[in-house]
Amino acid sequence: MKKLMTLIALVAFSGAALAFHCPADMKKIDAALEKKPALSAEQMNEVKKLRADGEALHKAGKHQESVDTLAKAMKMLGV
Repeated sequence: MKKLMTLIALVAFSGAALAFHCPADMKKIDAALEKKPALSAEQMNEVKKLRADGEALHKAGKHQESVDTLAKAMKMLGV
């Protein structure tokens, strides 16, 4: 029973950890965008779209999808 309760607690807290990860990633992207990175207009539009999609996924509670989407934008920005 103790192991089951521990497992349940870990699962519950892992979702919360991802939820707090999303806003940190969005801040990193915003900071990188403020520095006017050397990206083409097409790349810049893609980064902004990924950033917006990541925020929407975060607000929808889809934190792993949000983290994955934001990671693509950070990779493009070299963050």
